[in-house]
Amino acid sequence: MPQAGLPDFATDLAHALDALDAIRVDIPVIQPAEPFLDMAGEDLRRRIFLTESETGESLCLRPEFTIPVCSAHIAENVATPRRYCYLGQVFRQRREGGNEFFQAGVEDLGEPDEARADARALSEARALIAQFAPAQHLSIILGDQSVFEAVVAGLGLPSGWQKRLVHAFGNEQALDAMIAKLANPEGAALPDASVASFLANGDVAGLEAHIEEVMQQTGYSTNASRSPAEIAARLIAKQTLDATRLSAGSLNALKAFLALDVPLDQAASALSGFARDAGLDIKVAQRAFEARLDALSERGEDLGAIRWRAAFGRPLDYYTGLVFEISTGADNLVLAGGGRYDRMMTLLGAQDPIPAVGFSLWLDRIETVRAGQ
Repeated sequence: MPQAGLPDFATDLAHALDALDAIRVDIPVIQPAEPFLDMAGEDLRRRIFLTESETGESLCLRPEFTIPVCSAHIAENVATPRRYCYLGQVFRQRREGGNEFFQAGVEDLGEPDEARADARALSEARALIAQFAPAQHLSIILGDQSVFEAVVAGLGLPSGWQKRLVHAFGNEQALDAMIAKLANPEGAALPDASVASFLANGDVAGLEAHIEEVMQQTGYSTNASRSPAEIAARLIAKQTLDATRLSAGSLNALKAFLALDVPLDQAASALSGFARDAGLDIKVAQRAFEARLDALSERGEDLGAIRWRAAFGRPLDYYTGLVFEISTGADNLVLAGGGRYDRMMTLLGAQDPIPAVGFSLWLDRIETVRAGQ
């Protein structure tokens, strides 16, 4: 039986998905909330509809498909490579178009040729949008989190700062704030006055004793939470990170990288020129980037019609490499988006690493542009 509210092109879209050599999956609407809260990113976490089971387990209405499709694959313990497709409702708070809407998409798990799988995901998403929203001028923007991670690592920042910057990738405001703090650590927030002297004097034992005393006074159990030693170590690590300053050369290199914005057919030379000028060895990331360009060309994609923006990311924490969006119109209405999320499979419980890439289509937005033709 058709689901209420499905757009009129949904049946044809379902057939088109089936033709992509992907297994159709039916994912329950009620999902365990923990994987989404742990891996989906702040932007999605604050928009999830949460509830509880009779036993107190935290549950939610399905806010997206990637995590539950991957969880189901792991639970069934089937071989890879394997491709899945889906079409159904997702539920999350959003500013436009209500809190219940339909998504469709493909998750490609276990394909060892990552460049080929990346190219297929972007190419299939573009072809589906072109099929179901014809006569639209499409804008395709591509980013690469793995290249950003390679640049940040090459700058020699402490691992804690690298994690902060990588976590902020795709959130331009947060990334700008972190870069400003790296440029001017004196502007960082001062520690609480009660612990400042311990930190200033490097008095670890005194800091631990102070934390233990405060915990006892406030009724916190050291057995039920972090120990004074763990809290002290985190405070010291935070102080060290907050005091880290990026050299003028490294700061300019980071800003120069994030400013790269060129057609994809010029991206390899732009990235190579940046690495040379900055004195960074990011050859591994460059080779993977260029292999993807070759794979896209082999699929007949027009690289000149795709934009590479080095600062572009998507607001989901699980991406690890390619990220892309396909939009249309003066308002850049996003019709499709996707990317690579290799680390997520092991975080969800896979015994061995499984490469993974996928994309989603926003059916209500596609319906909107179809209606305006």
